[in-house]
Amino acid sequence: MSILKHPLSTEKAVGLVEKRNIITYIVDFRASKKDIANEFERMFDVKVAHVSTINLPTNNKKAFIKLAKEYKASDVAEKLKLVSYG
Repeated sequence: MSILKHPLSTEKAVGLVEKRNIITYIVDFRASKKDIANEFERMFDVKVAHVSTINLPTNNKKAFIKLAKEYKASDVAEKLKLVSYG
């Protein structure tokens, strides 16, 4: 089971990267917050401070992944090609 399906690149999701250090992902509906945090940390070599989720009617979840203060969501977003700087 792949927990992380794909990042969201909506205007609101990209705004959260800059304003709140949060990456928004669509994830498997069976995944727990701990599972999401562990896989995200493993994939991107960062520390996750907090995960919030919302169940969607499409049998998925939307996960709001807040990174620890010493990491920048903008760096992860750039790797994911959600934003480009410079």
